[in-house]
Amino acid sequence: MRKWLLLAAAILMEVTATLSLRAALDAPALYAVVAVGYVGSFAALGLVLRAGMGIGVAYGVWGASGVALTAVMATLLFGDPLTVVMGVGIALVIGGVLCVELGAQAAARRAREAERAGA
Repeated sequence: MRKWLLLAAAILMEVTATLSLRAALDAPALYAVVAVGYVGSFAALGLVLRAGMGIGVAYGVWGASGVALTAVMATLLFGDPLTVVMGVGIALVIGGVLCVELGAQAAARRAREAERAGA
């Protein structure tokens, strides 16, 4: 559970940093939020990996969630377009990450079963 909370924090910091980057064009003081957000996001992602989550799952969820949240929030905050095609693309990215996560869970399950059989 801890690693998922850390991953959620990494995602939120990265999205905040990215949205702040856009806003910093008009309010340069927000570049500080950009720097802190990106550094914090990578630090939290490192903690996720240290907690034992696989890099493929962690990076996949982090990247896909960041893309989806940034697209939606940019629409709400900045009026950026969010078309049906973009929505389908976001859904496909999320589906791909789900496949990676399910595959990682199946691999871990097989490894545990093999370990029990060999013990």
